[in-house]
This record gives sequence, C-alpha cells and structure tokens, in this order.
Amino acid sequence: MIVFDLKCSGDHVFEIWFKSSGAYEEQRAQGLIACPFCGDVAVTKAVMAPAVSPKGNQATEKAPAGADAFKAALAAMAQLQAKQLESSQWVGKAFAEKARAMHQGEAPEAPIHGQATLQEAKALVEEGVPVAPLLVPVVPPEARN
Repeated sequence: MIVFDLKCSGDHVFEIWFKSSGAYEEQRAQGLIACPFCGDVAVTKAVMAPAVSPKGNQATEKAPAGADAFKAALAAMAQLQAKQLESSQWVGKAFAEKARAMHQGEAPEAPIHGQATLQEAKALVEEGVPVAPLLVPVVPPEARN
C-alpha cells in the first residue's frame, strides 16, 4: 500500500491510500478519484514531504495556521445541522423518492432527511432537486438504543 497526497483544481489537498502507484494512475485515468471537499475529479499528485521522525527532545509542531478556526467552524456547522434535524422528518431510504415528489409538487414541502445512494443523490442534483449531504452521520431511529 502507498499513500499519496492529492490536489484538485480547487487547491484542496487530501490523501488516499492505493495498492500501488499503477493503481493510482489507473483510477485517476478512469475518473474514479474525486476530491472529498468539492467532488472535482481533476486531481494530481501534490508535493509530499518525507515522513521524518523528530528527535525525542524537540517540541512537537503546532497545527497549521487556521486549523483551530476550521475545527471551530466545522463544529458550529455540525451543531446547526443537529438543531435543524430536530424539526426534520426521518424518511429513511425513501429520501430520494420523497424529495423528488416535493420538488415536482406532488407532495407538500417539508424538511426531511434520510438515506440516498450516491447514484440517487447525483440524479436528484441533476434534476435540480435541492439536496445537501449531512456533515455528521445520522443514526436511523430504528438503530438507536
């Protein structure tokens, strides 16, 4: 296994593990690698620094500039999402069907959340149905203790 730092055309940097360098090239050529932040498939290898362990008597590095602000913003968005989910109805695997029906005026509009496959989500977006992924995974009501 080998890990590569990758970069999309939107300058997002992320890492992915591959079976080999050839596996990376094959998947990239087929458009199977997408940026987890924006979905862009125009990815290239980013510059990687070698992993060199620091001496035991040296202080550890600080987090990159802006890391704390990013974590705080993500936590705030997750908290807002949790609050919005309280007034939203869980529709489970019927999410795509119900969202499409509301969009087409066949059902009254209401805040819903549920599960959709990647293919279902892409189809909804292509049809102009307003959907968004959840930041924090939601445990279905039937799976809760």
